[in-house]
This record gives sequence, structure tokens and C-alpha cells, in this order.
Amino acid sequence: MAGPVSLATVFPGLVWAMAALALVQVARRAILWRAGATAPVAWLEGLAKLPRRYLVDVHNVVARDAYASRMHAVVAGGLLVASVLTALAILPPLGGFAPYWILVALAFAVTAAGALLVGARRYPRRTPRLSAGRFQILPVLLVAYALGGAVTALALATGGGLLAPVALALAAAGGLGLAFEVRHGPMRHAAAGALHLVAHPRPGRFAGRPDTALQPLDLEAPRLGVATPADFTWNRLLSYDACVSCGRCETACPAFAAGQPLNPKRLIQDLVAGLSPAEPAYAGAPYPGGREAAGGRGPLARLIGPDARIHPDTLWSCTTCRACVEECPMMIEHVDAVVALRRHETLERGALPEKAIAPVTELRQAGDPGGRPLRARTDFAAGLDLPLISGRESTDVLLWLGEGAYDLRYGRTLRALVRLLREAGVDFAVLGPEERDTGDLARRLGDEATFQDLARTNAATLARHRFRRIVTADPHALHALRNEYPDFGARYPVVHHSAFLLELVRDGRLNPGRLPDRAVTYHDPCYLARYNGETEAPRALLDAIGLTRVEMARSGRRAMCCGGGGGAPVSDIPGERRIPDLRMAQAAETGAGTVAVACPSCTAMLEGVTDREAEIRDIAELLLEAVEAGR
Repeated sequence: MAGPVSLATVFPGLVWAMAALALVQVARRAILWRAGATAPVAWLEGLAKLPRRYLVDVHNVVARDAYASRMHAVVAGGLLVASVLTALAILPPLGGFAPYWILVALAFAVTAAGALLVGARRYPRRTPRLSAGRFQILPVLLVAYALGGAVTALALATGGGLLAPVALALAAAGGLGLAFEVRHGPMRHAAAGALHLVAHPRPGRFAGRPDTALQPLDLEAPRLGVATPADFTWNRLLSYDACVSCGRCETACPAFAAGQPLNPKRLIQDLVAGLSPAEPAYAGAPYPGGREAAGGRGPLARLIGPDARIHPDTLWSCTTCRACVEECPMMIEHVDAVVALRRHETLERGALPEKAIAPVTELRQAGDPGGRPLRARTDFAAGLDLPLISGRESTDVLLWLGEGAYDLRYGRTLRALVRLLREAGVDFAVLGPEERDTGDLARRLGDEATFQDLARTNAATLARHRFRRIVTADPHALHALRNEYPDFGARYPVVHHSAFLLELVRDGRLNPGRLPDRAVTYHDPCYLARYNGETEAPRALLDAIGLTRVEMARSGRRAMCCGGGGGAPVSDIPGERRIPDLRMAQAAETGAGTVAVACPSCTAMLEGVTDREAEIRDIAELLLEAVEAGR
């Protein structure tokens, strides 16, 4: 049997061996990441901010699942502390100090408790959203390392013991097993995740504001968009390795819930598998519809195609709602990957879904996806004497009408908004025939060239006029104008109509009465809540007019999509159910007779649910009713 002195050397040596093996495994993985394109990374800033990004930003997402939060804190904290303390025991003063080993034993005991929490989610029955495969061995390795380490530390604290060699062997089996799993197994996310947080492609996400604008594509590049893993930047390849296959994204995905052939977790794992020929088989929930991944692997392997890893229908099922991104504890950018892949399909291969070809063609030729005359955009305002900015030197508010202006139903919303602006004495005007589509649809479908052409045209139009700010009732237009047009020289304050109307109410320029005895639930538009962080203004307006507000189970930044974003209505990929049907079922659970909305796409999608009992009303329509009631 090894004596206490030799054991005090071997045990810390085990941890150093684990660290060396883990480093080798990371280095082997980094060879694959280097196949990606170059990307600028502020390394010093990222390293300095890593503790906060991990302990605050990541923890805030993890904490949404109380069990997972406790489990993660105990097992990760215990594992790190126990390993570091053991490694430091190679220093003679510490290795020969019995109370120190008692502290080490306590740290391993905490790790063991966390390991049992990990195991409880997988044995005897695995939580459905979790992946199986190599992840099933994780709690076994953790328990072996933790129990073996605890007993070994106690033996060192008490001067030896018959179980010390067995315990050390158990700790070695578990610890080296964990280190080995850094390359292909469940421990990869720990190493890749830390590096990902340092080199994150969207560092603005950690600055307390939404960082959701797509980056412009260089249309002169030799290859447009992403066709193979090597076309992604290296830090995005790194980010996909940070995935822990927790399944939070799949439970949040509206397309997955509707039975369309998309599972965000599987998509990320297919990107990982596409990069690495040796990647273990995927062991989570498949794409709905029975479509299995196939095709070659490797940095230059084609990713999209009926015979490739990702079927085109999977790509076009995404509504770009960012629910997956919002729920990801490792802050992976699923939507960026989808759009990058779409850009290649659209720009290089001309492989748009059949039903999307016509609206994209009309956008290119007429500046409107329906091919309608631009002058007809103001037809909804017949009799309202809508002022045109072209006839003025300047105006306080430029009202951006958006695509919804052509729709008869949403025209009622815009009429209500115009009447409220007049009631409040707002100095406003519209572009009229000068207003073209923002290009949001084209950009989400991957047609970056059409988007950039529309953005530059609209930016030039805006530059010809003088106004203080832009107000719009369309969150998609809001996002494009506020967050994406600055890349093309158009930098203006852009406000959603709910926030502007709330401002008018609070300033006393609108004096609504109250609409009591009516229950209402508010549906958050994805491009308003998740993309722009605005969740409170619409609710404050509803409260101001005395409505009884009842929240849906999924609300705010975690609300479920209506199914109208990302070009999904024109891609029209079939599923087992319809996304708006699912959302209206959630609304029905509240018992509210009215669903308040704040987006033309949401209005159209939710009103299209044929068996609904609740009425769909825009925030502006409800406020106008209250103003008229207060006279």
C-alpha cells in the first residue's frame, strides 16, 4: 500500500495529468476550429470579462430552471474547487497538512452531491429534452471522481487507510475519463464554452442591450454565405462545440412544437458533426418528420441538401424568432447560422422555397413583396388626409407605415394610430410613394443583395427629408430601421408605436378613459420583445386603460412566436400543426376574451386561426376605444 507521503504526491499528480489530457483534447479540437474563416476577437477584453459573463450572463439563463441551476452550481463549483485544491497540494506545506485534506474532502463531497443531481435527471428515466449517448456516462464519471477523491483526501487527512489505493484508482478512472471526454463527449462544452464566452461573435450581448442585427454580407466575396463548415468563422465553429445538448432550445422552438422538420439542438449538433468525421452519433430528439441526417463530414463537406447533413426544409422552417437563442445557457447564436446557410442557398444556388420565389422577385423589381404600387400604400387612409413629408420642410415624427399598410385588416390599426396622433396634436407625416419595403423579408430569406439595395434606397430617401424621429407599428420595420440600417448610413431614433403612444398618455396629450370588465392577454411580437427588448410599454398602455391583463404561460422575452417571421409564411414548410394555432391555444388558457397585439404579422397570423374565440386587437385600436370612451 502506498504511504501517506507518496499518496500526497500521486493524488495531485492525477489532477495535473487530467489537466494535461484535457489540454491535449482541446488542442486537437482547436485544429478543427482553425478550419474556419478568420474573425477579430478582443482577447484581453474577453478574458477580463469572462467571470462576469459566466457567473452573471450565463447564470441568469441557467437559473430559469431552478433544478438545473442548483445542480450546475454544486457540481461545477465543487468540481473546480476540489480539482484546484488537489492540484495545489503538490506544494509540500499543503500536501502534509491534514486539515487541508479535510477541506479537499469536503469539496469532493460537494461534487459528489452535484453528481447525484446530474444522475437524477438521467436515471432511472432520462428527462426527455436531454440527449443520451455519451452524456449518460457523465454522472458515472463524476461520481467515480468525486467519491474516489473524497476517500483519498480523507485517507491523507487521517494518515492512510486500506481503501486509499482503491479510492485513488476510482478517482483516476473518473477523472481521466472526464478529461478524455473534453474532445468528443459531454465535457467538451465546459472547455469550449469558456473559450466561446471569451471569443463570442456577438460581445454586445454582454453589454446589457440586445445585439440582434445581422451583419452585412460582403457581396464581392468569392463565396456568399455558408456552404461548408469551413465557411463559418472559427469562433462560430467554437460556439457550436459549446452546446451541452440540454434541449432548452428545442422546447422553446415553435417549429419543433408544430412538428415541422426543425430541432435547433439537432441543427447545432449537425453543424458539429459536419465539421468532425469522428463525431459520435447524435442521441437526442430527431427532426420531426423522420428526416435523418446523412451526407459527408469534414470542413469542406456540403451542409445543406436532400442528401446532406441538413435537409433544406429544416433550414426554411425557422421563423428566426430567436427563442432558441434566448433559452440557450451557452449563448449560442442559432439564427445567425440559419441565415448564413440561407444566404448561400439563395444567392449562390438560387434555391429558395418555391412559394418564396414570387415575393422575393417582386421585392427586387417593385420594392414590395406583393408587387403592389408604392403609391397604394396610403390607400388605407382614405378620408384621413394623410400628410406627405414631401410637401413639408420638416416634421417632428415620420410615420413609417410598413408592409402592413396594404392589408385591409391592419389598415384599421393604422387608421386608429393616425387618429390618435391627430388627437394628441402630433406633427407627423408619411413618405407615401417614397416608402419602399425595408427588405426584412429578403434578408431573413438570405437575399442579402436585395436587402442591401432596398436599405440604401430607403436610406437615401430618408436623407432627403428632415424629421426628429421615426415611429412605426411594425416591429420588423422597427428592427431593420433601428438596428440594421445604420450599417448603410441611416441613423435615426426609431420608436415603436406602443412606446410612443405611452409617452403621449403620460404627457397628458392623450386622455383615455377606462375599459373595465374586460380581460386581455398580450402577445409579445418576437421582433419587439426578443430583438428589441421592449416588453413593458404595451403592458403599461393596457394597464392605463383599465383592462384586466392576464399573462400567457409564455410571455415577454420568452413568448412563443406567432409563426409569421423569418419568411416562414412564404416558405410554407408543412408540419403536424400550425404555429399560430398553438399560440392561440395558449391564449385561450388564460380565459381572456381579447388578445392584444402590436405587430401586423402577429395580427394576420393569429386572426387566421379559424376556431379561436378571442378577438384580436392592436394596442392602438384598444387605446383609441378608451380615448373615445373618455370624452
